[in-house]
Amino acid sequence: MVRVSVAAVSKRYGAVEALRSVSLDFEAGRLTAILGPSGCGKTTLLRAIAGFVSVDAGAVRFDGAEVTALPPQERGTAMVFQSYALWPHMTVFDNVAYGLRLRRVPGEEITRRVRAALGLVEIGDVEATARRKPAALSGGQQQRVALARAIVVEPRVLLLDEPLSNLDAKIRQRLRVEVRRLQRRVGITTIYVTHDQEEALAIADRVVLMNRGVVAQVGTPEQVYLEPATEFVADFLGVGNRLEARAESGALHLEGQRLPYGGSARGPVLVILRSSDLGLAGSAGGTPALAGTLEESLFLGAYYRHYVRVGAVVLMVDGPVPAPPGPVTITVPPDRVRVYPAA
Repeated sequence: MVRVSVAAVSKRYGAVEALRSVSLDFEAGRLTAILGPSGCGKTTLLRAIAGFVSVDAGAVRFDGAEVTALPPQERGTAMVFQSYALWPHMTVFDNVAYGLRLRRVPGEEITRRVRAALGLVEIGDVEATARRKPAALSGGQQQRVALARAIVVEPRVLLLDEPLSNLDAKIRQRLRVEVRRLQRRVGITTIYVTHDQEEALAIADRVVLMNRGVVAQVGTPEQVYLEPATEFVADFLGVGNRLEARAESGALHLEGQRLPYGGSARGPVLVILRSSDLGLAGSAGGTPALAGTLEESLFLGAYYRHYVRVGAVVLMVDGPVPAPPGPVTITVPPDRVRVYPAA
């Protein structure tokens, strides 16, 4: 198991700073997810660790040994791409065996390791699947083959670049669990890039949240979700409602209404209220917090998303049951009110 470190790594593409002096440690044998919006630098960071991108400054180290100048094939990493990148003219067996043959591994050893790798990714009937070509497989099966091809070479570090984004939602949810189980079984240091926050929170031991080429927050999934360090983190994770307010001793004044507030901020502030933290109390009953008018409700399967106008803004409120349009009150748990300095 290898500990991966990046120290003050920077990368520029013309006028764009993709990475701005990023320093991170990736724990040995753990799965770390790099999460963030498009263009935040997460894929550039992953490719810099793999050696596919040369950095302008800083260093990449594996167990303290610098690998910054080494080509990809000498770093001992394996990468799984979003596009699968399987050879269409080769069988599944030959695709998985490709890296072993480049390393001149003996034939009997190749057969044993390919079968073992296909078994690890739970491909189904290993012997039958190994004889097929990628075009005869489903998207989920093709991604399992790509995973098997990566782990069969026994890499020091496994790198995954949005590996499930081309799959439909149901298959993606199943495979994310199996990726997690696979990582735990083999114990490889794994770095997993995704833009899907649910995916990152579900499978990672630790989450790195990036924004505009810098690290916004690092922590366990629970820490980054429940204890967001910045306005960006609070707004990016979950479905956030942003409101401008004025903080005074004991209260937040927003949209002509008042919320209790025990924090230290004073003056203009930005308030983030996540839709899942809010409650819809109806026109009577419950504890009123913010009064508004329900304009629309959308059924999202497991819950309803209500759109409630409060003054000049519309807040999203999630709830288990539908509600008719009209006057409502929104309950706001005090410990879920997140307040940040105004921009």
